[in-house]
Parts: sequence; structure tokens; C-alpha cells
Amino acid sequence: MTMKLEAVSLEPEIRGLLALGLVVVEMTAAADPSALDTLIDDAVERLRRAETGRSAGQIPRLAAARRLYRAFGIDPTRHRPSPEALIRRLLRGQAFPRIHPAVDLANVWAVESGLPVGLYDLARVHPPVTARRGRAGESYEGIRRGEIRLEGRPLLADTRGPFGNPTADSLRSSVGGDSRTLLYVIFAPTSVGRAELGSWVAWLEARAAERLAASSRAHLLD
Repeated sequence: MTMKLEAVSLEPEIRGLLALGLVVVEMTAAADPSALDTLIDDAVERLRRAETGRSAGQIPRLAAARRLYRAFGIDPTRHRPSPEALIRRLLRGQAFPRIHPAVDLANVWAVESGLPVGLYDLARVHPPVTARRGRAGESYEGIRRGEIRLEGRPLLADTRGPFGNPTADSLRSSVGGDSRTLLYVIFAPTSVGRAELGSWVAWLEARAAERLAASSRAHLLD
């Protein structure tokens, strides 16, 4: 599916609160899982060397995600941003979860940046896409998470309703072995700034080319 990134919009009510880095990645073939081995190992080693022994509140890279949640009135100590759960797991000595090369790359991106990352199969997304605040009663089935309640949370929605947010993505838009056109989204508070957000988008584009032999196009939305 071809989707114009410039057509993704932010509802006016959340402008000034949320910034998005959007990257569409086109994979021409199934990726080799081993292509990410050194990338993952290096990221985990750097994380453990820098942050072992610290609580989540003491880890600098997690501060921006916590600011984003607080901007939406969400307590990040009760509803944890997705990278925080993964980073806490790795700092406890548990293994990096290997799922699918495209998903693994998203998780490395989250570990390195500390920002929430969403990954969606564009064949399962129905544009236009809007970033907005969740409405009363909205929810979706998460990936191995059951029902995810969305009221008040920042989320992405298409013509069929919400499909992603910074805590957990939906099963409906999830990536599988036959996925080829992918949408990566990094969620950030606007205080991060376009320069830093742009550097993380460039990071993903470079690794997608190097590790997945994929082409990409990107856009910043704030």
C-alpha cells in the first residue's frame, strides 16, 4: 500500500503536546533474523553498561517518554511507556525478545532512544491516519495484551478506528512474516525538538537499509 506520509495529521487539540517521526519501510523480501544480531547485542551492552543499578526514574533516556505521558494526564509509573518495560527487562538480565526482524529493529530503536515506537503493517491500515486523544469507550485488542483501553491516551486512528498508541499496538495492524510495507512511528513530546527527532528518524532509515536491505521515506509531524 502506498500512503503519503504528509497526509497523516495531528488533531489541533494535541498540537504542542505530541510530535511524531514517521518512516515507511519497503522490504523486498523476508529479512534474515541474524542480520540484527550485532545491532541488538551492542545496544543491550551499552544500555547495561550505562544504566545498571538505576531505577527507571533515574535513566535519562526515559525522561522524554514520561514527559509525554504526563502531558496527556497519564501517570507513567502506573501506565508505563513501551520502551520502559523493555529496558527494565533488559536491566534485570533478561534476554532481548526476538520476534521478527522488523519488530526487532523497532525494539532496538526504542531501547536506544528511550521513546515509544509503533510498528504497523500498512496493508492492514486504512488511510487517512490521524493522531489524536482517545475518546470515551475506545479500546482495541493488543498484541498478546488483551483489551487496551484508550480514553485520554495519544493514539493513531484510521478509517476503522484506533490502531496504535505509545503503550501497546493493536493486533489488527500487527506485522507478520508476509509483511512488506511497514510504518514505523516514534512518539515524542514536542520538547524533544525537531533536530533530535530527525536524528532518530535518520537512525532508523540507516539501519533499515543496512540490516533489512530496505528502502524508506520519512516525515516529521509536530
